[in-house]
Amino acid sequence: MKDDHRYRLLGVDPGTNVLGFAVIEIARKDPELVDMGVVNMSKLRTQQLKLKKIFERLQEIIYQYQPDHMAIEAPFFGKNVQSMLKLGRAQGVAIAAAMTSGVLITEYSPKKIKLSITGNGNASKEQVAAMLENTFKVSLREQSLDATDALATALCHFYQSRSLFAGGKRYGGWDSFIADNPNRVKK
Repeated sequence: MKDDHRYRLLGVDPGTNVLGFAVIEIARKDPELVDMGVVNMSKLRTQQLKLKKIFERLQEIIYQYQPDHMAIEAPFFGKNVQSMLKLGRAQGVAIAAAMTSGVLITEYSPKKIKLSITGNGNASKEQVAAMLENTFKVSLREQSLDATDALATALCHFYQSRSLFAGGKRYGGWDSFIADNPNRVKK
């Protein structure tokens, strides 16, 4: 964690035509929305140009906001192999942009992100966006669902790593937790 007790997370929803991104900052243990948006590549003609744009734009975002960590949505397995390959390449380029900038990376499945945000791993994108509006106390109606998915990915990482932000300790299992917290065991 940085000296000023602020920690920035970059969330990324990779895509080959539209990539969503969101930056949140954790100060005093609460997440705050810093920025979110999309990188639109639909007018670029080749896959190589799209991948180059992903890499360059994410590096710009990383340079601008200096995130400590990037959380990225893992591609889900669909029936179209070509789409999966393109999406995997987009994710790989996004990861490379973070790695070359020294940013730590964690990957989450779409189901894990939805479960973390809404409590339902099968929630719709609209349900996720509505929960994010409630959490951040902002209107996201003008935002693309790709951007709200990226915000959900960043918030999921915050929820999964909450003990780190609270200065808490990580445990390897119940035995070590109980040994450090005997007063929390009900008899």
